[in-house]
Amino acid sequence: MVGPAARIEQMFATGVSRGTIAPMTLYAVTYRYVDDDVRLAELRPAHRAHLTGLFEAGSLVASGPLGRVGAEEAPRPPGALIVVRANYPDEALEILDADPFWMRGLIAHRDAREWTLVNGGFGPASS
Repeated sequence: MVGPAARIEQMFATGVSRGTIAPMTLYAVTYRYVDDDVRLAELRPAHRAHLTGLFEAGSLVASGPLGRVGAEEAPRPPGALIVVRANYPDEALEILDADPFWMRGLIAHRDAREWTLVNGGFGPASS
């Protein structure tokens, strides 16, 4: 069994994970959450479990939160960066349609843009 870090390294090295994922384009999906920290915290375990399932299925490459941005007096709510493999931008979003955050209206805006990894890679997650 290949661990998550080794699997990601292999996907970037070969473009394919040992016969389970066809070579596809990478898409960077950005989420901007609504400004409701309480509801986000309540659903975060279900959201993360859903993303873990997508990772284990091979469609999600990486994901993680983005912090608040903007002036201290009026910061924009936090969000997330999620990298998925898809054939086109709408498919990248469709992959994430069942995310509990999306289904419960906690994502104010989401966008998918083609992304090309030029340098680096993904290593093990740090806590």
